[in-house]
Amino acid sequence: MELIMELVSQLNSLVWGPYMLVLIFGTGVILMLGLQFMPILRLGYGFKQLWKGRDSTEEGDISPFNALMTSLSATIGTGNIAGVATAIALGGPGALFWMWCTALVGLATKYSEAVLAVKFREVDEQGNHIGGPMYYIKNGLGEKWKWLGATFAVFGTLAGFGIGNMVQANSVADALNSKLSIDPVVTGLVMAVLAALVLLGGIKRIAQVAGKLVPLMAVAYLVIGLIILGMNATEIPGAIVFIVESAFNPVAATGGFAGAAVWAAIRFGVARGVFSNEAGMGSAPIAHAAAKTNNPIRQGTIAMLGTFIDTLIICSITGLVIVISGAWTTGENGAPLSAMAFDQLLPGVGSYVVTFGLAIFAFTTLLGWSVYGERCAEYLFGVKSIKPFRMLWIIAVPVGATLKLEFVWLVADTLNGLMALPNLIALLLLSPVVFKLTKEYFAAR
Repeated sequence: MELIMELVSQLNSLVWGPYMLVLIFGTGVILMLGLQFMPILRLGYGFKQLWKGRDSTEEGDISPFNALMTSLSATIGTGNIAGVATAIALGGPGALFWMWCTALVGLATKYSEAVLAVKFREVDEQGNHIGGPMYYIKNGLGEKWKWLGATFAVFGTLAGFGIGNMVQANSVADALNSKLSIDPVVTGLVMAVLAALVLLGGIKRIAQVAGKLVPLMAVAYLVIGLIILGMNATEIPGAIVFIVESAFNPVAATGGFAGAAVWAAIRFGVARGVFSNEAGMGSAPIAHAAAKTNNPIRQGTIAMLGTFIDTLIICSITGLVIVISGAWTTGENGAPLSAMAFDQLLPGVGSYVVTFGLAIFAFTTLLGWSVYGERCAEYLFGVKSIKPFRMLWIIAVPVGATLKLEFVWLVADTLNGLMALPNLIALLLLSPVVFKLTKEYFAAR
């Protein structure tokens, strides 16, 4: 087992090494330049389309608003709490700057993914609108590229059970056990029942739940975070300056912090940024393909808001609280670091905010990723695989809640990275389609 763990660890280092980070970041830069910075310049337009998209009657299964909420339900999760903390703990405060940079170019990546997902989507035997990387590879690049779409679907199906299911269930069980002494078995069973009640209703019920739960939980976390930052407003300018300086200069060892080179800040900032907002991973366009819309561009401008909300707003609040509190120098890591930082600045309340925030975020991530895994399985095995997939997904929840998941996390993280490769290749090859559609749409307006 140790040999297998070592081999997977080496593969993980290769998958998430400099070449992958350059490919993800570079694809975002190419798309942003090709779109002439439209995703940044048209953020306001995206929010207008989001508001209009609450009650769409156009072709599709779920409203454009709920498509974004379903996407956000999968991305707003452990990455916003544990991922940010891990990036800062390993790469220093400068990692937050590189998370911001990744998010800015990620706007173009997420926009392009959604445009292609709607453009090349299909309708399955049950009348559901299905799409995502496997479909825009098959329908956009042609039959000779179908193997690449199948590759994405295999990695997506397997990665979902790890990073989208068992890891999330384990995070909730661990947080509730540490803070409230709730038995992980109880947590796992309760989560499985709640998940079953939602999942057996398919994407429409998941979207309805996400449309209500995601805005509620995101606003609650933002309000508490902003209260903490407001109480320490005088510290914010200095923290931002320190974050930017640390992005380009090594951070010396201090307290329990072992020190970090500039490369560490870039590596962990980009990697955790991608883990948080999933721009380039190919997951979010699966949700956006089901949107009730007749225009890929409109849905693309809504989709890119996911990266903006996830990383540039929610992750920024978590990161600023960690830096201002000074907790990043203690040697703590992951969710416990975030809890420590929040509790230092809001004693008696902060750690509970992180605990319950993590629990709700992780549960909605489990729901969102069930859509991704199900669509990948359907692409490989047809609609007959949907019910068995949902049953296996529900069974995996209590299993994940009660296991030690170091190996599962490592495998899932590796598969998550492998998912990105087919998607990024397709985005680069199909980028002229995105540029053409975008130019025609805004020229007509």
